[in-house]
Amino acid sequence: MAASDSKTLLKSDAVYKYILETSVYPREHECMRELRLLTAQHPWSIMASSPDETQFIGMLLKILNARNTLEIGVFTGYSLLATALALPSDGKIIAVDKNREYYEIGSPIIEKAGMTHKVDFREGSALAILNELVAEEKNEGNFDFAFIDADKVNYLNYHERVLKLLRIGGIIAYDNTLWSGFVVASPDEPLSEKDRELAHATREFNKAIAADPRVEVSHLSIADGLTLCRRIA
Repeated sequence: MAASDSKTLLKSDAVYKYILETSVYPREHECMRELRLLTAQHPWSIMASSPDETQFIGMLLKILNARNTLEIGVFTGYSLLATALALPSDGKIIAVDKNREYYEIGSPIIEKAGMTHKVDFREGSALAILNELVAEEKNEGNFDFAFIDADKVNYLNYHERVLKLLRIGGIIAYDNTLWSGFVVASPDEPLSEKDRELAHATREFNKAIAADPRVEVSHLSIADGLTLCRRIA
């Protein structure tokens, strides 16, 4: 399996392969497959969302009847395309990434899928762009869903801003919230400095979210950990 396909915390590769081959790949849009395989060739393919995760997000968007969404962290646009395909014809996604070069890899496939009109790609600092959105009164409570898959140390900063943009009942999905399982690593476990730092940041984020009275929380072990926050206040 490609790196993006094997992004799972399941202990059994055979079980994960079964999930993909039974219920994910047979229903995968041809452009999703094309972009998944193209992304798998990239040196940083591990940054892409997993196929089962994007399938889940697509269903969640339809359950929400989502129209306006945010995506913070785009990479080649694999999860972005999944979102676009799940939205109605008049749906919109504000997609934010500091690197347009990666987005341009997948952009032709997004266009091939007929989804370009739904995507408002904005290059730059996510915090700066979120601050701009929050500053516009029309955006308050205007978004149904947000997918956050960017720098983990800023997750709480993103949370505070996105909550102001999200409607009551809307959902924020945070990716990588188990950080390869390192969130439960013992102090003496041999980890890289980066993994130790990000595992700590992820634990702090998870702790804060679990205690946030403004949201209902569901922490899923899909992919590398996916936390859903439903705004209730």
